[in-house]
Amino acid sequence: MSIKLSVLDQSPISEGMSPQEALNHTVKLAQMTEKLGFTRFWVSEHHDSPSLAGSSPEVLIAHLAQNTSRIRVGSGGVMLPHYSSYKVAENFRLLEGLNPDRIDLGLGRAPGGMPMASMALSEGKHRDVHRYPEQIDELLGYLTDSLPSSHPYQGLTAAPKIESMPEVWMLGSSPSSAMLAAQKGLPYTFAQFINGEGGPQYTQAYRNNFVPSDYLDKPKNTVAVFTICAETDEEAERIASSMDLSLIMIEQGMRSTGTPSPEKAAAYQYSPFEAARVRENRKRMIVGNPDKVKREILELSEQYQTDEIMLVTITYDFQDKLKSFQLIADALL
Repeated sequence: MSIKLSVLDQSPISEGMSPQEALNHTVKLAQMTEKLGFTRFWVSEHHDSPSLAGSSPEVLIAHLAQNTSRIRVGSGGVMLPHYSSYKVAENFRLLEGLNPDRIDLGLGRAPGGMPMASMALSEGKHRDVHRYPEQIDELLGYLTDSLPSSHPYQGLTAAPKIESMPEVWMLGSSPSSAMLAAQKGLPYTFAQFINGEGGPQYTQAYRNNFVPSDYLDKPKNTVAVFTICAETDEEAERIASSMDLSLIMIEQGMRSTGTPSPEKAAAYQYSPFEAARVRENRKRMIVGNPDKVKREILELSEQYQTDEIMLVTITYDFQDKLKSFQLIADALL
C-alpha cells in the first residue's frame, strides 16, 4: 500500500522561545512538507496555553494558504461547541473561496483549554456539548444551502456563496466520536496522540457502522500520532525525552514555560508513578530511526485500514523537527 503523509501542527513553544517564533516555525514547516509531498497540513485550536501558540485555526489557515500553493490546509480542529455554526460556515466558505479545493474543516468538541477559557469564549454562558450533533447538521446545512424548512434560519446564506465546499472531517479520541462520524457519513480522524488505547477498535466500529451521505459514499479515516524520527534510535529517544517530560508536566498540572530541553528531561528525577506514565504515554508515539518509524507507520496504516497517516511532532529544537519530517519523507514518499 502506498502511504500518504499529512501533518497536524500545534505551533508548539519551546522553553525560551517566543510565540511569534513558534508561529513562524509552523509556516516554515508547511512550506517544507509541501515540497516533500505531504497531503494536508492541519493546525489546532488551544486557548490560554503557555506551550502552544495556535489559538485561532481560521486565521492561521488563511496565512498558511497564502504562503503555500498545493498542500491542503485545514483545522485539526475547530472546537465547534464554542461557536455559532453559521459563523464557522462563513469563515470556511471564505477560506475555500480564496483557496478552492484546498481547505479542510476538521471539527472537534473538546474545550481546547481550561474552564476559564471556555467561559470567556462564551461570555459566561454554559458550553452545551450536547448540541454538538445538531451543530454539525446546521454547519453542513449552511455549507450546502440545505437547511430544512423547519429550521428557524432556513433561507439564510453563509456568505460567500461559492461552488465548492471545504472538506469536512470529524476528529476524536473516543468511541462516541467514531460513532457520531459514522452516523453523519463524514470522514474521521482518530487522535492516537491523545488516546493511545482503543483507536483501531473505535475506527473499525466507525467503518462498520458508516452511513453513506451526500458528502461521502464509503468510510474514510486517518489517524494522528506523535512521531519523532532521527538517524539513530538513541538520538530519537534523546529528542523524544522532551515530550515525555512535557506530557508528565501537563498531566500533573505543573507550571510550564514551554517544551523542555532534552537536557532538562535527562536531569529530571522521575518517580515510579511518573516512569510508568512515560511508558503508557509511549503508546501515543512512534519514536526511532527511519527504518523503525517506517515499519511502525505501515503497521499503523494496517491497524486503522487507512492509506493516510497524520504526524504530530513536538521537539525542543526546531531543526530536529525538520530533520524528522525529512527522514520520514525519504523513507515513505
